[in-house]
Amino acid sequence: MKVKVSRKAHFNAAHRLYRKDWDDSKNTEIFGKCNNPNFHGHNYELVVSVTGEIDPVTGFVMDMKVLKDLIKVEIEDYLDHKNLNIEVEEFKTLNPTAENISVIIWQKLRPHIQKSHDLEVVLYETPRNFVTFSG
Repeated sequence: MKVKVSRKAHFNAAHRLYRKDWDDSKNTEIFGKCNNPNFHGHNYELVVSVTGEIDPVTGFVMDMKVLKDLIKVEIEDYLDHKNLNIEVEEFKTLNPTAENISVIIWQKLRPHIQKSHDLEVVLYETPRNFVTFSG
């Protein structure tokens, strides 16, 4: 019997959506106000879910304290109050869209989750705009 456990977290970050190989007009056409050269920020909400068999000894799919600490160290400490384009290595060459941010979060967490368990990341950029990545 598989069960999904989830942990919510949040972080604040600034970014600019643009491509260096496009002129300002093309960037504005595609990315609109998200292309602001002075950047803009979001209060991101994150839901990390782990799905797997319940351990017969502990009764856990995953210890939620372990998941909480993992998210804190690997994601919140890494992304919170950062300018993603400037301060986060992956986004120096990768456009920091919600889609790409969710994939990076998944990649940072995956090595710490049992291989037999599935990992899903849901990232809310706004209360109405969110993405889901599960690898």
